[in-house]
Amino acid sequence: MGISVEELSAGLARVCARVGLGALSLEPQRLTGGAVMESWRFSADHSDYVLRRAPSLAFMEGRPYGHAVEAALIEAARAKGVTAPEVVAVLEEADGLGSGFVMRALPGTADPKAILGCDDPDGLLRGIARDLARIHRLRQADVPAGVPVVDYRAAIADLKQQFFDAGGDRPIIALGLKWLEDNCPAEVEPVLNHGDYRMGNLLVEGSHLTGVLDWEIAHFGDRHEDLAFGCMAVWRFARYDRPALGLGSIADYIAAYEAEAGVTIDPLRFRFWTIYRTVWWALGCLKMAAQWRSGADRMLERVVISRRTSEQELDLLLLLEEDAPEEERAREVLFARVELMRSGEAATSEIVTAVSEWLATLKGKLDGHDRFQLAVARNALGIVARENEDTVPLLTTDEGLCRYILKGKKSLKTKKLLSELRADALDKLTTDVPKYPALAHARKKWTGEE
Repeated sequence: MGISVEELSAGLARVCARVGLGALSLEPQRLTGGAVMESWRFSADHSDYVLRRAPSLAFMEGRPYGHAVEAALIEAARAKGVTAPEVVAVLEEADGLGSGFVMRALPGTADPKAILGCDDPDGLLRGIARDLARIHRLRQADVPAGVPVVDYRAAIADLKQQFFDAGGDRPIIALGLKWLEDNCPAEVEPVLNHGDYRMGNLLVEGSHLTGVLDWEIAHFGDRHEDLAFGCMAVWRFARYDRPALGLGSIADYIAAYEAEAGVTIDPLRFRFWTIYRTVWWALGCLKMAAQWRSGADRMLERVVISRRTSEQELDLLLLLEEDAPEEERAREVLFARVELMRSGEAATSEIVTAVSEWLATLKGKLDGHDRFQLAVARNALGIVARENEDTVPLLTTDEGLCRYILKGKKSLKTKKLLSELRADALDKLTTDVPKYPALAHARKKWTGEE
């Protein structure tokens, strides 16, 4: 459900009165970002707090646990020395704000651009590794009931069902699912996984970690999963050359983690979970459009994030092609793009570009979440403009091919399949997110083009 600032202020006033935080002294301001939950910063009795809430109650359906368990989990982690925020209130029905909780605000920023420009990225990376090791010390007896334990095979089967629910027609994702089925490791003693430990969910001040945020998908499982997730290409942002959270090398990250945790990290398990979470996030992006269609959350960002599936498909192909025969890896990548010359009336892409250029003039008149949504809107228009530039449709969906892949009848050993998928991945991402840093890397690797 949408909520106005007035409704939010009234609800927060009830929360503050109920738990003794004092009167609101600054109205709530929507924080930017947040692919799933909303975050609002506000002040009460001149102290700063952050409200974390679901966009609707329907949005919480099907989740393994709710915000009350998440809040208790955060407090349990904080009690064990993890750099986590203090939870001061869990929303109740009478508050009229839906599902969520209130935390005491911490210093620092979660903006990746600002964090990646810090003075001591190596020191920050070591601090982040140490905090992750502390999270992994927690066991089931340390946290509230309801935090699930991952069954690896069941998790893969769930991803496969999500794939079919989304149409079952993306060949690169199908390759990833088949690889996971064929390479699933034996289970190990489960530790608490944060589940979303990556740049964007970490608060940093200067070059020091000040808070670990967004615990909504925490679970018990393999420690390698948390380590691998933060090293995915998507979470490096502009620093593709620094594979560990955009801050440094994976070797340094793992060394700092091992020193704190007293364990040895297995490279094969690390690779498995890197591929698993790349498939996981590809499907997570894909189903954003379904959430928008259902009405659970009509935020503009949902439909735009759904088009970021192509980022993960390209990243996934870069990971999987390591297993392809040398002959297929060396095969030339051929494209089927037609550039059109226009001299008559404006094309759809030109009209959309004109609207985007006009929207850019509003940037200085907006701030906070509205300014962020303006950027999202311009990204959406950019996708439409680029998609209408070509007469040849992009060949990224093929349900029949996916069935063959999942049955093991086709693979990256199949003649020309890798070359065709490379071309499709480059084409699709050029349309969807042309500034994605891995795109330039893949284009140079696969075609030699700068």
